[in-house]
Amino acid sequence: MAPHEPPPPRIAVPRGACDCHMHIYTAGYAMRPGTSAPSQPATLADYRKLQQRLGLTRTVIVHPSAYGFDNRCTLAAMAGLGDHARGVAIVDPAAPDDEFARLNALGMRGLRYHLMPGGPLGWDTVETMAPRVAPLDWHLQFQFEGHEFTSRAPQLARLPCDFVIDHIGRFTAPIDLDNDNVRALRRLVDSGRCWVKLSAPYHGSRSGPPHYADIGAIAAALVRQAPDRMLWASNWPHPSLKKDFPDEAALLDLLAEWAPDAATRERILVANPARLYGFDTE
Repeated sequence: MAPHEPPPPRIAVPRGACDCHMHIYTAGYAMRPGTSAPSQPATLADYRKLQQRLGLTRTVIVHPSAYGFDNRCTLAAMAGLGDHARGVAIVDPAAPDDEFARLNALGMRGLRYHLMPGGPLGWDTVETMAPRVAPLDWHLQFQFEGHEFTSRAPQLARLPCDFVIDHIGRFTAPIDLDNDNVRALRRLVDSGRCWVKLSAPYHGSRSGPPHYADIGAIAAALVRQAPDRMLWASNWPHPSLKKDFPDEAALLDLLAEWAPDAATRERILVANPARLYGFDTE
């Protein structure tokens, strides 16, 4: 390891391990008004260095909301990574069915709903878009504030396809497992169609690094509840952060706290993403 180079993870990373949520930003693609590139470089070449350091094989590139309905940047990065990459797209509701078929052939496997302020798709489109992607065996991917789970859970439970919840539900500490919103998420997980990304524990944490114990307690409980529908992700390049970027190897090492059993970690890193995103089994 070169001087000053960040260290690799301490945990053993199994062959075929997947980063299920990261983003690529490349110059030359127009961004939506009011959006900007992240504070640290985020090209495919930059990510390849991180991927090598973490010992990861597979990648799911989540299309940045800053590019809106123009998926070209993400598609180009997916092509650069070849069959080891899949993507999650943002698609205009006015797009024809042929567009979904085209994106599916290029490796897209989900439709992103970034439901924070300024996101391109809103809740009002969910019930019309879900039936369009279900025949392709796509899922819907949701990111919204954790305090909304009790109000949003009935709509999510009616979806005709699987769905993924980003970033451990984006709860804000202090919060415990008896909170109504956490219980609403856990009921959705019990449905068998809800997946959760064990990522970005810094969102909403008050206890902070390195353990993010307050949000980590929810992650650990979800792993115990449904290890076969948990996913790990780096959330690189952490686009909502302007400074104090986390070490992604330390974020990966948190799996040892949330999933102490090596076989469970391998399921989260390899088998679960292979099943959801359609990677070949090795």
